[in-house]
Amino acid sequence: MKIEILLKPANTAAKIVLGAGETLTAEGGSMIAMSSGMKIETTTYKKGQKSIGKALKRIFAGESFFLNHYTASSDGSEVYLSHTMPGDMEVIELNNEKIIVQAGSYVASESGVEINTSWQGFKNVISKESLFWIELSGSGKVVLSSYGAIYVKDVSTDYIVDTGHIVAFEEGLNFSLSKAGQSWVSSFLGGEGLVCKFVGSGRVWCQSHNPSSLGKALSSHLRPTSSGGTGKGIVGNIIKNVTN
Repeated sequence: MKIEILLKPANTAAKIVLGAGETLTAEGGSMIAMSSGMKIETTTYKKGQKSIGKALKRIFAGESFFLNHYTASSDGSEVYLSHTMPGDMEVIELNNEKIIVQAGSYVASESGVEINTSWQGFKNVISKESLFWIELSGSGKVVLSSYGAIYVKDVSTDYIVDTGHIVAFEEGLNFSLSKAGQSWVSSFLGGEGLVCKFVGSGRVWCQSHNPSSLGKALSSHLRPTSSGGTGKGIVGNIIKNVTN
Protein backbone atom coordinates (compact mmCIF):
# COMPACT_ATOMS: atom_id res chain seq x y z
CA MET A 1 0.00 0.00 0.00
CA LYS A 2 1.30 3.43 -0.98
CA ILE A 3 -0.06 6.63 0.54
CA GLU A 4 0.62 10.07 -0.92
CA ILE A 5 -0.53 13.26 0.82
CA LEU A 6 -1.59 15.93 -1.70
CA LEU A 7 -2.27 19.69 -1.54
CA LYS A 8 -0.69 20.25 1.89
CA PRO A 9 -1.33 21.91 4.27
CA ALA A 10 -4.66 23.73 3.84
CA ASN A 11 -6.75 21.56 1.50
CA THR A 12 -5.10 18.20 1.99
CA ALA A 13 -6.23 14.91 0.48
CA ALA A 14 -4.76 11.40 0.67
CA LYS A 15 -4.15 9.24 -2.41
CA ILE A 16 -3.96 5.54 -1.46
CA VAL A 17 -2.78 3.00 -4.03
CA LEU A 18 -3.59 -0.63 -3.16
CA GLY A 19 -2.19 -3.90 -4.42
CA ALA A 20 -4.53 -6.72 -5.43
CA GLY A 21 -6.29 -8.09 -2.35
CA GLU A 22 -5.13 -5.29 -0.02
CA THR A 23 -7.75 -3.69 2.24
CA LEU A 24 -7.96 -0.16 3.59
CA THR A 25 -10.30 0.79 6.45
CA ALA A 26 -11.58 4.38 6.37
CA GLU A 27 -13.90 6.67 8.27
CA GLY A 28 -17.41 6.75 6.80
CA GLY A 29 -17.95 9.66 4.41
CA SER A 30 -14.23 10.34 3.82
CA MET A 31 -14.03 9.02 0.23
CA ILE A 32 -13.58 11.54 -2.62
CA ALA A 33 -13.11 9.11 -5.52
CA MET A 34 -11.92 5.59 -6.25
CA SER A 35 -11.15 3.09 -8.99
CA SER A 36 -14.23 1.44 -10.48
CA GLY A 37 -13.11 -2.07 -9.56
CA MET A 38 -12.81 -1.36 -5.84
CA LYS A 39 -14.92 -3.51 -3.53
CA ILE A 40 -16.51 -1.83 -0.47
CA GLU A 41 -17.81 -3.44 2.70
CA THR A 42 -19.44 -1.29 5.38
CA THR A 43 -19.46 -2.52 9.00
CA THR A 44 -19.55 -1.13 12.51
CA TYR A 45 -16.16 -2.66 13.38
CA LYS A 46 -13.57 -4.73 11.47
CA LYS A 47 -14.09 -6.15 8.01
CA GLY A 48 -16.59 -8.99 8.26
CA GLN A 49 -17.33 -8.20 11.91
CA LYS A 50 -19.90 -6.10 13.73
CA SER A 51 -19.82 -4.41 17.13
CA ILE A 52 -22.61 -1.98 18.01
CA GLY A 53 -20.93 -1.11 21.31
CA LYS A 54 -17.66 -0.08 19.67
CA ALA A 55 -19.55 1.91 17.03
CA LEU A 56 -21.49 3.81 19.69
CA LYS A 57 -18.23 4.65 21.49
CA ARG A 58 -16.81 6.01 18.21
CA ILE A 59 -19.75 8.40 17.99
CA PHE A 60 -18.89 9.75 21.45
CA ALA A 61 -15.30 10.12 20.21
CA GLY A 62 -16.47 12.30 17.31
CA GLU A 63 -16.17 9.61 14.63
CA SER A 64 -18.83 8.03 12.40
CA PHE A 65 -20.94 5.00 13.33
CA PHE A 66 -19.79 3.02 10.27
CA LEU A 67 -16.40 2.13 8.83
CA ASN A 68 -15.81 1.44 5.13
CA HIS A 69 -13.39 -1.29 4.04
CA TYR A 70 -11.95 -0.87 0.52
CA THR A 71 -10.45 -4.00 -1.09
CA ALA A 72 -8.55 -3.77 -4.38
CA SER A 73 -9.43 -6.26 -7.11
CA SER A 74 -6.25 -5.47 -9.04
CA ASP A 75 -2.86 -3.82 -8.54
CA GLY A 76 -2.84 -0.05 -8.72
CA SER A 77 -6.41 0.48 -7.51
CA GLU A 78 -6.81 3.95 -6.02
CA VAL A 79 -8.84 5.61 -3.27
CA TYR A 80 -8.81 9.36 -2.57
CA LEU A 81 -9.79 10.47 0.93
CA SER A 82 -10.42 13.83 2.58
CA HIS A 83 -11.61 15.10 5.96
CA THR A 84 -14.21 17.57 7.19
CA MET A 85 -12.09 20.46 8.46
CA PRO A 86 -9.70 22.38 6.15
CA GLY A 87 -6.20 21.40 7.12
CA ASP A 88 -3.40 18.90 7.01
CA MET A 89 -3.07 15.11 6.95
CA GLU A 90 -0.28 12.92 8.29
CA VAL A 91 0.78 9.31 7.65
CA ILE A 92 2.02 7.43 10.72
CA GLU A 93 3.40 3.90 10.46
CA LEU A 94 2.87 1.74 13.53
CA ASN A 95 5.21 -1.16 14.30
CA ASN A 96 3.48 -3.08 17.07
CA GLU A 97 2.79 0.31 18.71
CA LYS A 98 -0.17 2.24 20.09
CA ILE A 99 -1.25 5.86 19.67
CA ILE A 100 -4.18 7.80 21.15
CA VAL A 101 -6.05 10.00 18.64
CA GLN A 102 -8.19 13.03 19.46
CA ALA A 103 -11.84 13.18 18.36
CA GLY A 104 -12.38 13.62 14.62
CA SER A 105 -8.74 13.11 13.56
CA TYR A 106 -8.87 9.46 12.44
CA VAL A 107 -9.20 9.05 8.66
CA ALA A 108 -7.95 5.60 7.60
CA SER A 109 -5.66 2.68 8.41
CA GLU A 110 -4.30 -0.60 7.06
CA SER A 111 -5.94 -3.89 7.99
CA GLY A 112 -3.21 -4.70 10.55
CA VAL A 113 -4.24 -1.76 12.74
CA GLU A 114 -6.80 -2.31 15.51
CA ILE A 115 -9.33 0.48 16.09
CA ASN A 116 -10.69 0.81 19.61
CA THR A 117 -12.07 3.58 21.78
CA SER A 118 -10.47 4.54 25.09
CA TRP A 119 -11.81 6.47 28.07
CA GLN A 120 -9.36 9.18 29.12
CA GLY A 121 -11.04 9.94 32.45
CA PHE A 122 -13.02 12.88 33.79
CA LYS A 123 -10.21 15.27 32.85
CA ASN A 124 -11.74 15.29 29.35
CA VAL A 125 -15.08 16.43 30.77
CA ILE A 126 -13.39 19.29 32.59
CA SER A 127 -11.40 20.32 29.51
CA LYS A 128 -14.62 20.18 27.36
CA GLU A 129 -13.05 17.66 24.96
CA SER A 130 -14.63 14.35 23.88
CA LEU A 131 -15.26 11.72 26.54
CA PHE A 132 -13.65 8.99 24.43
CA TRP A 133 -10.58 9.02 22.21
CA ILE A 134 -9.63 6.65 19.41
CA GLU A 135 -6.95 4.08 20.27
CA LEU A 136 -4.97 2.69 17.32
CA SER A 137 -2.64 -0.26 17.86
CA GLY A 138 -0.81 -2.98 15.92
CA SER A 139 1.23 -2.65 12.75
CA GLY A 140 0.49 -0.71 9.59
CA LYS A 141 -0.02 2.76 8.18
CA VAL A 142 -2.48 5.24 9.67
CA VAL A 143 -3.81 8.48 8.14
CA LEU A 144 -4.73 11.29 10.55
CA SER A 145 -6.20 14.73 9.85
CA SER A 146 -6.07 18.12 11.56
CA TYR A 147 -7.60 21.57 11.50
CA GLY A 148 -4.70 23.61 10.14
CA ALA A 149 -1.13 22.35 9.84
CA ILE A 150 0.31 19.40 11.81
CA TYR A 151 3.61 19.54 13.64
CA VAL A 152 5.30 16.77 15.64
CA LYS A 153 7.07 17.20 18.96
CA ASP A 154 9.36 14.58 20.50
CA VAL A 155 8.88 14.73 24.27
CA SER A 156 11.58 13.40 26.59
CA THR A 157 10.51 14.95 29.91
CA ASP A 158 7.38 17.13 29.78
CA TYR A 159 5.57 19.40 27.33
CA ILE A 160 2.43 21.57 27.44
CA VAL A 161 -0.21 21.66 24.67
CA ASP A 162 -3.56 23.49 24.61
CA THR A 163 -6.40 20.96 24.88
CA GLY A 164 -7.90 21.96 21.51
CA HIS A 165 -4.62 21.57 19.60
CA ILE A 166 -3.92 17.87 20.26
CA VAL A 167 -4.15 15.49 17.30
CA ALA A 168 -2.53 12.34 18.73
CA PHE A 169 0.12 11.10 21.12
CA GLU A 170 2.05 7.88 21.77
CA GLU A 171 1.12 5.62 24.68
CA GLY A 172 4.45 6.36 26.40
CA LEU A 173 3.05 9.78 27.30
CA ASN A 174 0.62 10.52 30.12
CA PHE A 175 -1.16 13.83 30.47
CA SER A 176 -2.82 15.83 33.19
CA LEU A 177 -4.75 19.10 33.12
CA SER A 178 -2.92 22.16 34.30
CA LYS A 179 -3.25 25.96 34.29
CA ALA A 180 -1.45 27.77 31.48
CA GLY A 181 -0.06 30.63 33.57
CA GLN A 182 1.41 30.92 37.03
CA SER A 183 -2.05 31.50 38.50
CA TRP A 184 -5.62 30.52 37.57
CA VAL A 185 -6.56 34.18 37.18
CA SER A 186 -3.80 34.88 34.63
CA SER A 187 -4.59 31.63 32.78
CA PHE A 188 -8.24 32.48 32.17
CA LEU A 189 -7.77 36.23 31.65
CA GLY A 190 -5.11 35.40 29.05
CA GLY A 191 -7.62 33.22 27.17
CA GLU A 192 -5.73 29.94 27.60
CA GLY A 193 -7.50 28.38 30.58
CA LEU A 194 -6.71 24.68 30.91
CA VAL A 195 -3.85 23.00 29.06
CA CYS A 196 -2.54 19.43 28.84
CA LYS A 197 0.80 18.68 30.44
CA PHE A 198 2.38 15.62 28.85
CA VAL A 199 4.91 13.68 30.91
CA GLY A 200 7.08 10.79 29.76
CA SER A 201 8.79 9.84 26.52
CA GLY A 202 7.16 9.82 23.10
CA ARG A 203 5.74 11.90 20.28
CA VAL A 204 2.76 14.23 20.29
CA TRP A 205 1.13 15.51 17.10
CA CYS A 206 -0.35 19.02 17.34
CA GLN A 207 -2.59 21.08 15.05
CA SER A 208 -2.09 24.78 14.41
CA HIS A 209 -5.80 25.69 14.74
CA ASN A 210 -8.49 24.97 17.32
CA PRO A 211 -11.98 23.91 16.08
CA SER A 212 -13.62 25.06 19.33
CA SER A 213 -12.16 28.53 18.94
CA LEU A 214 -13.54 28.69 15.40
CA GLY A 215 -17.00 27.72 16.68
CA LYS A 216 -16.93 30.44 19.33
CA ALA A 217 -15.78 33.05 16.81
CA LEU A 218 -18.57 32.16 14.36
CA SER A 219 -21.40 31.73 16.85
CA SER A 220 -21.44 35.39 17.88
CA HIS A 221 -22.00 36.46 14.24
CA LEU A 222 -24.67 33.91 13.28
CA ARG A 223 -28.27 35.13 13.05
CA PRO A 224 -30.97 32.94 14.64
CA THR A 225 -33.41 31.25 12.25
CA SER A 226 -36.36 31.72 14.59
CA SER A 227 -37.24 33.74 17.68
CA GLY A 228 -39.52 31.60 19.76
CA GLY A 229 -42.57 31.92 17.52
CA THR A 230 -42.57 35.71 17.15
CA GLY A 231 -42.69 35.46 13.38
CA LYS A 232 -39.06 36.45 12.77
CA GLY A 233 -36.42 34.42 10.97
CA ILE A 234 -36.80 31.64 8.39
CA VAL A 235 -39.07 29.41 10.48
CA GLY A 236 -41.23 32.35 11.50
CA ASN A 237 -41.63 33.47 7.88
CA ILE A 238 -42.71 29.97 6.80
CA ILE A 239 -45.36 29.84 9.55
CA LYS A 240 -46.55 33.32 8.65
CA ASN A 241 -46.91 32.42 4.94
CA VAL A 242 -48.82 29.23 5.74
CA THR A 243 -51.26 30.92 8.13
CA ASN A 244 -51.97 33.91 5.83
